[in-house]
Amino acid sequence: MGDRAKLRLARRVSKSTADPGPRTTHPRPAEDLPEFDRTIHERIRLGIISALAINESLSFNDLRRLLKTTDGNLSVHARKLEDAHYVTCSKFFEGRIPRSEYRLTPAGKRALEKYIEQMEDLIRRTRKN
Repeated sequence: MGDRAKLRLARRVSKSTADPGPRTTHPRPAEDLPEFDRTIHERIRLGIISALAINESLSFNDLRRLLKTTDGNLSVHARKLEDAHYVTCSKFFEGRIPRSEYRLTPAGKRALEKYIEQMEDLIRRTRKN
């Protein structure tokens, strides 16, 4: 084994066996952590819900521009929110151009409010420590 190979091996071994030092915190039991709604916890879906919470309605193109995402990505995430009954989608034509307009449902508003409360609680607990 050459000197370079020995040096690389020594680096790998020293990294894998390095002492991480004393633990300063103890992990919290899982039951202390909030159970976030996975349907809206994902970034794009949370963005859709948040944007609709402050706007009466938004078009597909408005959401795509706001969230800086692709048509396919937005479509998939919007469908998940529709399936959960958090948003509604109205499809219509303006002249010959198809349009999609999204609105937040009462269930979506409640889900967002609960999510925000859980997040604020987690932030408060984090700041206490």
